[in-house]
Amino acid sequence: MRRYNDTDIAAIYRVIEQRRDMRHFLPEPLEPALLERLLRAAHLGPSVGFMQPWRFIRITEPALRQQIVTLVDEERQLTAEALGERGSEFMRLKVEGVRECGEVLVAALMDRREEHVFGRRTMPEMDLASVACAIQNMWLAARAEGIGMGWVSLFNPDQLGKLLGLPSGARPVAVLCLGHVDEFYSEPMLQQEKWATRQSLDALVFENGWRHEEEASSPT
Repeated sequence: MRRYNDTDIAAIYRVIEQRRDMRHFLPEPLEPALLERLLRAAHLGPSVGFMQPWRFIRITEPALRQQIVTLVDEERQLTAEALGERGSEFMRLKVEGVRECGEVLVAALMDRREEHVFGRRTMPEMDLASVACAIQNMWLAARAEGIGMGWVSLFNPDQLGKLLGLPSGARPVAVLCLGHVDEFYSEPMLQQEKWATRQSLDALVFENGWRHEEEASSPT
């Protein structure tokens, strides 16, 4: 069967639309079988040259989780400074749930990636794109399971890599918070908090080349 039935198709579009970057969690741990399903979903992600560059590190030691919290807090302060006049507004946002969530995973790029040339000779960043695809797989599976997930990028990757003992060449790219939630946000949280709004699709889809600002603003 090439095409899924209408019910299944609707479910796929619904989980895509209702996926949220969650920051509020309940502390209960995930069932081991559920966590394995989510990791397996990630592992089924596409990767350039089938290199499968993702590595997932599960954080189970409370002291290590607290060290990650400290790194996130440090970067949060630096980000606020870099934002200038929006810094105080940023500091009022809840930007992560590392302390509260049931599970913390660190997604990292493997080492020795330079050996993988297929699809990366002119675009070496495709290894990062592949890890992002794996994370998105996990995100959608988590939403379908009723589990919240948040992607935290507020950290110094060199410091986190050293903390986790990553080999030379490997690089952490995401701290992933997973856990049960009271409810999912009705819309993206940063949109709820008036930080930004989703752009229109029409503004981001071009035809036969880049649409420059003057072209976009001129009458059809």
